[in-house]
Amino acid sequence: MFIKSLELQDYRNYDSLSMEFHNGINILYGDNAQGKTNILEAIYISGTTKSHRGSKDKEIIKLGKDQAHIRTFVERDNVQHKIDMHLKKNKPKGVAIDGIPIKKSSELFGILNLIFFSPEDLSIIKNGPSERRRFIDLELCQLDKVYLHNLSNYNKVITQRNNLLKQISFNNQLMDTLSIWDIQLVKYGTEVMKRRDLFLRQLNEIVYHIHSKLSGGKEELFIKYEPNVNVEEYSKKLGNSVSRDVAQKITSVGPHRDDICFLIGSIDIRKFGSQGQQRTSALSLKLAELELVKNMTHDNPVLLLDDVLSELDRKRQNYLLNSIHDIQTIITCTGLEEFIANRLNYDNIYKVVNGTVTNEDS
Repeated sequence: MFIKSLELQDYRNYDSLSMEFHNGINILYGDNAQGKTNILEAIYISGTTKSHRGSKDKEIIKLGKDQAHIRTFVERDNVQHKIDMHLKKNKPKGVAIDGIPIKKSSELFGILNLIFFSPEDLSIIKNGPSERRRFIDLELCQLDKVYLHNLSNYNKVITQRNNLLKQISFNNQLMDTLSIWDIQLVKYGTEVMKRRDLFLRQLNEIVYHIHSKLSGGKEELFIKYEPNVNVEEYSKKLGNSVSRDVAQKITSVGPHRDDICFLIGSIDIRKFGSQGQQRTSALSLKLAELELVKNMTHDNPVLLLDDVLSELDRKRQNYLLNSIHDIQTIITCTGLEEFIANRLNYDNIYKVVNGTVTNEDS
């Protein structure tokens, strides 16, 4: 699997852009705020329909314009595909695959599997639980359409239930309708928790070996799923929380409050790990994610590295670069020093200046 080319129109700081990629290592370099990350974001949207930044469509469209277009040309198993994204200010985006509009984003998943790695990911361990849940959800939604279905429905039910909790404070007779949403919440939430548990157990088997190598055999990393509630007790605890939920006007029990624990030995490095341990563990996590996706899809995903090398020391740079030799990788950076110092072989190099991209190998 690899991206052949990308076309943008009225996207962020790009009026119009057309660029081709090598199926090996592609480097985008230039000063900050020139548009390098915007290219990676557009690619990520092509594969997932969502911005890795969490941006809304209207924030992505170029200032003064009402719509934007992303066209991504992908080759997988010697078959070429075109993904069209039509972003609109006040309407849902339109998506077409090979010229045929799709109704559900799940129809897109599987055509282009992506791993996005940014400096923010290096802080995933010390940041809050929402960041770690987002990590699980972004990957599982690409890999598993059933998970996407269950998570989407769970989130819809949570929204409906929370709205009802607010209305109950004005009309207590609505309390009788709460059980309708609770049944659905347990149904979808249970499936979400089961899949998260399996995903993390699979990831754990891989991350253990990667982290051992990264730490020179000095540390053993273990990932532990911390569900907010056990599957067996979910229905009962949700029922017991009704009084509290009505008072607080929010659902307090369920997988929307899950977390992941990272242990080195018996030490919870979210709270007690050094910055070096946290960053090394985050790198191990992303590399394990990369390996797991390869195992599950029997194909290489496309790797997007957003200015990560400057955040890593030489040892971790080398380990990362040695891990991507057979994967299409698109890397952004401010300068080429890291690649010269590491004698990295790259296939395409582009200079990005204020929304203009120049291929320096052409």
